[in-house]
Formats: sequence, C-alpha cells, structure tokens
Amino acid sequence: MTALLILIAGPYRSGTNGDAALIARNLQRLEEAALHVYRLGHMPMIGEWVALPLAAAAGSKAVGDTVSETFLYPVANRLIRQCDAIFRIDGASQGADNDVRLAEELGLPVYRSLSDIPEVEAMAKA
Repeated sequence: MTALLILIAGPYRSGTNGDAALIARNLQRLEEAALHVYRLGHMPMIGEWVALPLAAAAGSKAVGDTVSETFLYPVANRLIRQCDAIFRIDGASQGADNDVRLAEELGLPVYRSLSDIPEVEAMAKA
C-alpha cells in the first residue's frame, strides 16, 4: 500500500453558532483525526489548514465573514480533486457531506472509520 493524501472531512463551524471555542474544538477533532491518519502512514490534509491562511491574506477578519466564505468551501473543492481519499469523521456538517458527495462523484474512496483506512507497510512509512 502506497501512502495516500487523505482529506479529513467533518464539522468545523457546524453546530457552533459562531462560538470561537466550539470552532476551535471542532478543528482540534479534525487535527486529532489527521494525526491518526498520519500514524497509519498517510498524509492527512484539512481544508481549513489551507483556506484560513488564504482568507486571512485576502483580508478576512473573522471566520464566516464575506471574505472567508469565498475560500472555505472552494478550497475544499480544489483539495478534494488533489486527494486520493476522504476520511469523514462523525458529526453533522453540510460542508463535509458536500465533500463526501464530490469525492464519490470523482470515484474516490470515502472512509468512515479509522479501521477502514489501510495501513502503509512499515518500510514505506520511513
């Protein structure tokens, strides 16, 4: 098994009502999932890792403002087209559901459990 580029899809702003602490907790959950994917020998990617700095550079002052909205979902859309698979973590999220829908349209595997993600052999991890 060769290492895959796997997009982690799950709630970021969903269910937070804009509460910064809850948004941060959702990002932490995404990053915890990314760590597990990395430990399986793959390269994880989270859309917000790319979208948030781009939005800030474009003048965004807060998550959810007009500028950030022009980056969050479009970045994920572009990233999915570069990825080999998606890992959908638990939690209601329209954006993550859209990510899964696009991945399925592109014929990419969608993993819903860590146990479904194949581990890269030890030699290939190094």
